[in-house]
Amino acid sequence: MSEKNPDVTPRRPRRLWLLLPLLLALAMGAAAWWVSWLLGPTGASAIVQIPDGAGAQTVGRVLEENKLVRSGRAFALYARWRGLAGKLQSGYYKLEGKGVAAILRDLTGSGKQVMVRLVFPEGWRAVDYAARLDKAGFDGAGFLQIVRHPPAEWTPKYVAGPTLEGYLFPDTYDLPKGADPALIVTVMLRRFDREVTPERVAAAEELGLSIHGWVTLASIVQAEAGSAAEMPLIAGVFLNRLEADMPLQSDPTVAYALGKKLPELDRAAGDFSVDSPYNTYLHPGLPPGPICNPGSEALAAVLHPVRSGKNGLPNFYFFHAHGKLYLSSTFSEHLRKLNRYYY
Repeated sequence: MSEKNPDVTPRRPRRLWLLLPLLLALAMGAAAWWVSWLLGPTGASAIVQIPDGAGAQTVGRVLEENKLVRSGRAFALYARWRGLAGKLQSGYYKLEGKGVAAILRDLTGSGKQVMVRLVFPEGWRAVDYAARLDKAGFDGAGFLQIVRHPPAEWTPKYVAGPTLEGYLFPDTYDLPKGADPALIVTVMLRRFDREVTPERVAAAEELGLSIHGWVTLASIVQAEAGSAAEMPLIAGVFLNRLEADMPLQSDPTVAYALGKKLPELDRAAGDFSVDSPYNTYLHPGLPPGPICNPGSEALAAVLHPVRSGKNGLPNFYFFHAHGKLYLSSTFSEHLRKLNRYYY
């Protein structure tokens, strides 16, 4: 019986040992590539809100939902590894998906942004807001361009009109100096979102109004009312008119159609004959969209209207005279009050 050659068997394990460094290098290279890809740029861009007190995991989730990072968890782990998880700053940001490291720098910038506090009053139009932005050093023209031609991805689903007029919620805003118009529009839209609760949507539906119809009517009430106390009464008149298929005949809708202020309307010049879907003297029902940006009180008034007078009859007419609101159930009663209090 022949003996085995002692030089044959040891060769195989030596070859495997020679391959191990190569396999290890390949594995490390694949892992490095995967980490680089995971933390790398996505090419997306978005405007996001970082909530007050949000931790790294919450921030990562916001970023992942907006496709700014590939993994929110990886962002959180990277922020903790860099020791920056506790330095994330809240606020609104327009971010580019240039990689986790770049985004982390944006959200933990040294020094606070210079903020500008602006008040946007109830009942103002988008063009008025744009003028205020211009005066404060922002891009009012860019703001107005977005409002009049809103990108589909920014437009809430309940906006059925051609513009964002009516959905720029009037409030006091602290805006970063030189903020992009897109950021300003988004901030105002997201503030409006807080007004659209399930309870309010249900209340509007009970009145036969969509969200867009509710906001449109609230804008007319806002423009017509001299005070918050008058709003439910005026809302009741308009709801009664809609139910009875009567034209709303609201002067502010004509002013909006013409781009004029209410005191500038001239009946003798034919203003009330303007051929516009916003002219509620010529066209029944609601106009195509809001005519201004209503506040919380006007929005609430439409959902809680006062539709009848002390006599129990529904009101269909109103006018202002000497700082007071006069309501009537019939046209003859309306004429009598006009002759007595207005002329």
